[in-house]
Amino acid sequence: MILNAVKLPEYKDSAEKKTETPPLPAKVIISLSQNIGAPCEPLVKIGDNVLTGQMIGDSNALISVPVHSSVTGTVEDEVKILSVDGRVSRALVIKTAPLNKMHESIKPPEITDKASFLKAVRNSGSVGLGGAGFPTYVKLSFDKSKTPVNTLIINAAECEPFVTGDYREIMENSRNVFEGIELVMKHLEIPKAVIGIEKDKPKAIALLSDIIKEKNADGITIKPLPLKYPQGAEKILIYQTTGKTIKEGELPLHSGCLVLNVSTVSFLAEYMKTGVPLITRRLTIDGDIVNNAKNIFVPVGTPLEELIKSANLRKTPDRIVFGGPMMGFSAYDMQTPVTKTTGAVLFFGEFNKTTESACIRCGKCIHVCSMNLSPYELNTAYDANNIPLLRRLKVNLCMSCSACSFVCPAKRNICEKNQLAKQLLKENKS
Repeated sequence: MILNAVKLPEYKDSAEKKTETPPLPAKVIISLSQNIGAPCEPLVKIGDNVLTGQMIGDSNALISVPVHSSVTGTVEDEVKILSVDGRVSRALVIKTAPLNKMHESIKPPEITDKASFLKAVRNSGSVGLGGAGFPTYVKLSFDKSKTPVNTLIINAAECEPFVTGDYREIMENSRNVFEGIELVMKHLEIPKAVIGIEKDKPKAIALLSDIIKEKNADGITIKPLPLKYPQGAEKILIYQTTGKTIKEGELPLHSGCLVLNVSTVSFLAEYMKTGVPLITRRLTIDGDIVNNAKNIFVPVGTPLEELIKSANLRKTPDRIVFGGPMMGFSAYDMQTPVTKTTGAVLFFGEFNKTTESACIRCGKCIHVCSMNLSPYELNTAYDANNIPLLRRLKVNLCMSCSACSFVCPAKRNICEKNQLAKQLLKENKS
């Protein structure tokens, strides 16, 4: 068990409800930048008719994946949007047609070897569905001679409050989860897999355990995790499941581990059977003014104004968060679209903005930092513009989990300042 962590309230009211599918939105706004990497160039123009699943954007860059139309309709406009994380990107506005029709390219891919498997993963448009948005095919394209991977780790530790999409994926598509794990193990020649999942999900654990037993899959095991935050962080998950520590500057591959989100592997299994790319997203709809917490399937690109119709709100929201309350981002524009990495949209009533006060040196931020950093010292070093000290204190190890800000009795934005400190280091690399 990790020593430094925090126990958060769960608010998982949507956990035991089957995912719903609301009517299609009148339009979608599909960003051409939906991964950590290069944005796509449009493959269609204003006035073009597009079909569901049709590739509408791609890039020749190594770290990038294509985007596809999530609806059948007409390209009405190309606009620039400001995403919730502050990035400006191009986007295509598609007016939805009354009848939904799949593009002729939609068919199961032919998989004969590792190369064709990786090509299919790229063509699917898959990115990490845990929220980071790293292109899946890039993560899978490691050189086994340089970084021999012996353990596939499946991240099913959904530890943020409210969010239950990964849990519903297991409950509704457990066989896809298992098949996705087997696909990755087979084509990447990984001998074993560990599913990391928190102990408070006994139904999901039982479902997966039964399939593993039925299939006699000795190489796949389940690791129940403590109910602490942030269990789902990649480095923490690796330590909890294997006991290995990832050093600063290292990747999980350097320790022989490959980490994939549980919904990501489930999607890969479904894609290999149907050929339907990543055009739909399961969202948790919840918050303190939502009458009926739920999960819904929506087309990628669905604007926020359409999501409010599914939220059944008691009052006008004061704050809307894309993602979880700890690591998510506040939305401010009703046209903000769902992207591949959106896992939840949370609606909150009166949001009490707190006033910072002086640090009282209580040390709580240190005791909850799972990376064993000293957030107070990092903040002090940043205020002093002390770049050498920020490097010595290893600010780049900060995962932006916000546990330090959550426990701070002085209500200081500790995590936010750590991110500014990391940016300061980027600007002063020499």
